[in-house]
Amino acid sequence: MATRKIKFITGEYYHVFNRGVDKRKIFLDQDDMERFFQSMSEFNSIKPIGSLYENSFRQLRSGAPKFKKLVDFVCYCLVPNHYHFILKQLVDKGIEKFMQKIGGYPKYFNEKYKRSGALFQGPFKAIHIDSNEYLLHLSVYINLNNRVHGHENKLYKSELTKSSWSEYAGENKNQFCSKDIILKQFKNIKEYKNFSDEALEWIKENKESAKYLLEEST
Repeated sequence: MATRKIKFITGEYYHVFNRGVDKRKIFLDQDDMERFFQSMSEFNSIKPIGSLYENSFRQLRSGAPKFKKLVDFVCYCLVPNHYHFILKQLVDKGIEKFMQKIGGYPKYFNEKYKRSGALFQGPFKAIHIDSNEYLLHLSVYINLNNRVHGHENKLYKSELTKSSWSEYAGENKNQFCSKDIILKQFKNIKEYKNFSDEALEWIKENKESAKYLLEEST
């Protein structure tokens, strides 16, 4: 196995992403997407939880302990053929351990659809987020990823699209993401929305210049 060039440092932020092999879809229905999202939540623990099935029963017990997380999610998007995360590593090797834990999704997918072989296009990709400007613009790229690719009338309204935009826009009171690193830099949600609209237009009009958002680093 090839050694990763990138070193994950605790307390730092990273863009983590991957897509389906040959650009194939990795989510074929709402259950697939919700299953993957459930993995993002429940496997984010320093303690082993076994399977999602086992953990569902563990959580029913009153007073079930909540273990320390491996990573903080800042932003995420799931669309039919790929995903993007902004993650903050909370413990040593946290990102690697977390991504290994959610790596069981292809087995679920293959069993459900009676297929075999790789689902993802190799190991997950990761980029160190080394500036605040990069962090802010990347938050827009991920939160509004479907609109970056011009799918406002398709993916954005599709059930097979899930992102943290609804949290950032104040439309969803869910607290899955740690949004303060982004939102504390704006007076209010409206100001972040205005910034997002402007950044989105720049990204769409300057796709060549914006390629650094997806520059692969393994």
